[in-house]
Amino acid sequence: MCMVCGKSTSEEGQREVTGQTAHGANEVDPTEGTRRFHDGKWYYFTSMECRSLFMANPDKYISE
Repeated sequence: MCMVCGKSTSEEGQREVTGQTAHGANEVDPTEGTRRFHDGKWYYFTSMECRSLFMANPDKYISE
């Protein structure tokens, strides 16, 4: 579940590799949402907007 908007998000979908870049980095499907590692834990978001709001003030969302 997204920490910011509360909508359902798929952790598996965000980690599933869909291909590789020309330099060998793994690619994932951007329509599955995004994630951020913070204080030793992964947090999952439905959009970059939600991720940006979280990054600006993580304590606001973690303490809820």
